Amino acid sequence: MNIKDLFIRNKDVLPPPQKAAAAKTSGKVTKQLWVKCPSCKRMLYERLVIENDQVCPACGHHFRLTAGERLKMTVDPGSFEEFPFEIEVSDPLNFPDYPEKLKRYRKETGLKEAVVCGVGKIHGLETVLCVMDSHFMMGSMGRVVGESITRSVEYATEHDMPIVIFATSGGARMQEGIVSLMQMAKISGALQHHSDAGLLYITVITDPTTGGVTASFASLGDVIVAEKNALIGFAGKRVVEQTINQRLPQNFQRAEFAQECGFVDIIVERSKMKDTLWKLLYMHMPPGARGEAKQRREQQGGVE
Repeated sequence: MNIKDLFIRNKDVLPPPQKAAAAKTSGKVTKQLWVKCPSCKRMLYERLVIENDQVCPACGHHFRLTAGERLKMTVDPGSFEEFPFEIEVSDPLNFPDYPEKLKRYRKETGLKEAVVCGVGKIHGLETVLCVMDSHFMMGSMGRVVGESITRSVEYATEHDMPIVIFATSGGARMQEGIVSLMQMAKISGALQHHSDAGLLYITVITDPTTGGVTASFASLGDVIVAEKNALIGFAGKRVVEQTINQRLPQNFQRAEFAQECGFVDIIVERSKMKDTLWKLLYMHMPPGARGEAKQRREQQGGVE
């Protein structure tokens, strides 16, 4: 690739300085001036990417977010209260160096585990939220992650509340063996009780969501939302091709392909995610409560 290609027409796709100054920031501390988009391969000024909700302004590629960045974009300021879960760490296999790895990831990410759970408001509508973070051991699901999500679902059921789960994961956590796989059934069972109570569950699938998470709660939403070009699957593409001895489409296991096949209901741009979630929550509210909710939303900026 010619070095000139790194900067071709960047001035046409990046927002002008006055617009960038007024744009939203994610709160991420920058450690470099430029980042390379893995999709279009352009070199981008990192600050402008952050101000654009971590989306490439040239091709629309969605960079991966931390749980904190996701919550900041989704819930009303100051409205999120994290559940004070104190769940004992599981190491059933005495897997070599596993406790040390957990300590390292906790220090690097500032998180206790690969999911953050709590109650927050989306344009004034209170909901339970679980936000997974791929920066913590690739969002793998062990006992703590599974138990945290299960307790969150049970809280939503007990308090007649909807729940939104942002899924991103490499699958079950191999360091915990069968215990990690048990979380699939446990969370699915809790979601069944939530559904039986007539309550709304929204899944938001982000890049990547694979393995046991896809095979359980990520696929069980009443409404399944996905971000653009998110990887969605169980086994890897090469494994599937070798198993069935066939070549698969280029966009296989991407959000757009999943939507064509009827698995994903809607693909939403990150900048519109909060408003879309509000609309879904609003549509499923009791008719008598909609008037006040719509009035609050209009006061915050109107409804499309």
